[in-house]
Amino acid sequence: MQLQQGQLAKIIGLSLGNAFVAIGLPYELGQSGRATKREFGDFQCNGAMAGGKTLGKNPREIATQIAALIAGQTGIEKIEVAGPGFLNIFLEPTLLNNRANEILDDDRAGAEIVPVPRKIVVDYAGPNVAKSMHVGHLRATIIGDSLKRIFRFRGDEVLGDAHFGDWGFQMGLLIASLAQEQPDLPYFDENHTDAYPEISPVTLADLERIYPQAAAKVKVDENYRNEARKATAELQAGRAGYRALWAHFVTVSREALKREFAALGVEFDLWLGESDVDHLIPGMVEDLAKKGILVDDQGAKVVFVHDKMVPAKDGGERPNVPPLLVISSEGSAMYGTTDLATILDRKNRFQAELVLYCVDQRQSEHFETVFRASDKAGYLRRDQLEHIGFGTMNGKDGKPFKTREGGVLKLHDLITMVRTKAADKLQEAGVAKDLPAEERAQIGDMVGIAALKFADLQNFRGTSYVFDLDKFLSFEGKTGPYLLYACVRIKAIMRKAAEQGVIAGEIMIAEEAERELLLTLDGFELALSGAYEKRAPHILADHAYNLAGAFSAFYANCPILAASNGAVRASRLALASATLKQLEIALDLLGIQAPERM
Repeated sequence: MQLQQGQLAKIIGLSLGNAFVAIGLPYELGQSGRATKREFGDFQCNGAMAGGKTLGKNPREIATQIAALIAGQTGIEKIEVAGPGFLNIFLEPTLLNNRANEILDDDRAGAEIVPVPRKIVVDYAGPNVAKSMHVGHLRATIIGDSLKRIFRFRGDEVLGDAHFGDWGFQMGLLIASLAQEQPDLPYFDENHTDAYPEISPVTLADLERIYPQAAAKVKVDENYRNEARKATAELQAGRAGYRALWAHFVTVSREALKREFAALGVEFDLWLGESDVDHLIPGMVEDLAKKGILVDDQGAKVVFVHDKMVPAKDGGERPNVPPLLVISSEGSAMYGTTDLATILDRKNRFQAELVLYCVDQRQSEHFETVFRASDKAGYLRRDQLEHIGFGTMNGKDGKPFKTREGGVLKLHDLITMVRTKAADKLQEAGVAKDLPAEERAQIGDMVGIAALKFADLQNFRGTSYVFDLDKFLSFEGKTGPYLLYACVRIKAIMRKAAEQGVIAGEIMIAEEAERELLLTLDGFELALSGAYEKRAPHILADHAYNLAGAFSAFYANCPILAASNGAVRASRLALASATLKQLEIALDLLGIQAPERM
């Protein structure tokens, strides 16, 4: 298990770096990491190995020089030269105690804020009108939500946007289909002058029934396809009845989707859709033409964004990145056109300096095309646009997760399944059995969602993983329920301490398990900055798991309320309090909430 370094490593790194510079070597050689074994000290540095090659000297000789230069400096109890030239650094108890109390007193539990905040938009979830979310939306939703939380906690000004799919041909498809089913609705009467009904003529269930049927019919019925195209054009041109009907489609879909997101503990600052930038497209197309980057290509209008040609399958050459199709040969704006207009809108309306797109990594080529077009048009630069790709959630057969019937599982059904399984798991284990039924149900929901989210976020987002609910719901191992139990255990200690009148005091690190817990707490900032810089929540998930494990070892080896010495009780209670604070912050950044008790 690779542990993170933190503020203490920075302090030691400063002394070591200056020492390396003093003997003519790069400052960076002073970087250190957590020692793999206690006998090797608190931190280890292997910079002398590289330094020996640079100076043509024995690394052990270099290490001995460095040890002599920093021996006795503030914070360092002793330094040893080991093996071929490793430096083992042992920290003074005073330095450890000071750091422990800093974390205890810090509302951010040792986490820093970025020096220059940015305005950031995180585009995640990507729900669509007339379609229930399915398991394919899960990763986009929880990865994006976690990144939004992490960036906001670091001090950036962040907006989370659902980027609602609410425009285009599929809307015309729904209108044309409903016109055939219910032709007497006032929305289809061009002479209708009264206000349109406030209550929607369709439910989400109706839309979910209509859309697949219409999508299948349009493939084989040319007349129907033309009707759908006509409806789309009239909708986008502003036909009042169609706009009113479309508004019902959007409202019905959005309200249902909000319930699913609420179940996952996910919120959005913006519910902007493709329709919100439709009015920008004509002006943007004109702008692209004026800049000389919109060119005719076989009747269509495109923006070429490639920087080289590569071999094609037919033996010829093709652009390494396909062009952005802005206007089709039929005169229609395309999906990529809307994406480019959305970038322009985010720049102008929100002054976005960075936009993160949490979308399946299979869309990487599309986003590369759009991002390059934005750069070429002078909207947002390529380095201000990032595709946060991810793998798939798979079944045990290694293929994208399906229902037993082979269909795509709805997200609502997945959440229901997880909650039900979590409640059964709690009952089997006798967890929370003495609590009221309502609270027990709430705990079951928390456990289920924690299991689902942590199982996803503990993986590097670029990899796929296997859905195994029994494994996810275990209270042992690297799981969400294990982390919730760690929080609940500390909260129980706090309640018992309050009953006994024990008050947290100054932390004094003495035992090995206390030392290990502190060093893990100290690694929070590096874990957080790693998750931030690499757009990788799994780094934070790893830290939360390591922290829970370090507390478990501390709890087993260092009695808190049973300690015979009052100062030791107060110190250990404070250390437990610092752990709870940091663990709950880390879990919140992953979108996970811990119950008060189980």
